[in-house]
Amino acid sequence: MLDLPAALVQLRRTPQVLRALVGDLPHELLHANEGPGTWSPYEVVGHLIHGERTDWIPRARIILAAGTDRRFAPFDREAHQRLGASIPVGALLDAFATERAANLATLESFRLTPMHLALTGEHPEFGAVTLEQLLATWVAHDHGHVVQVARVLARRYRDAVGPWRAYLSVLA
Repeated sequence: MLDLPAALVQLRRTPQVLRALVGDLPHELLHANEGPGTWSPYEVVGHLIHGERTDWIPRARIILAAGTDRRFAPFDREAHQRLGASIPVGALLDAFATERAANLATLESFRLTPMHLALTGEHPEFGAVTLEQLLATWVAHDHGHVVQVARVLARRYRDAVGPWRAYLSVLA
């Protein structure tokens, strides 16, 4: 079951965590990735901004409207690629923090009850999903991308750690 106050605390911290991890990284670290089809820390921030604008709160609104059309628009997981790499990471982090703060204020304004959390929307791939599941996914999604960024940064040291690599699961 979703602990909404704890979820809000975690969602509120993600912009600060990412700023601490990537805010002043040199270009080669900021744009490093794990190979073809993977994202760099810079791209992760862009992806999170896109999610703030088009995913979590817009889908929550669809669910809470409880109308006859509860279908979510498909989420473009690659939309952040259109940003290019010309925007300074500090500006992206500022935009993410601003979008997140606004979305959390909106979420809190909904004054959600257990009855609200049980309402459903229609995910294009999964079918019926509850508001509770959507909000829990938002938190887990954040954590997944923080782990991804940390893993990309750690892997730069994969060979340099020598025999300790056997003990560092982040380098596997």
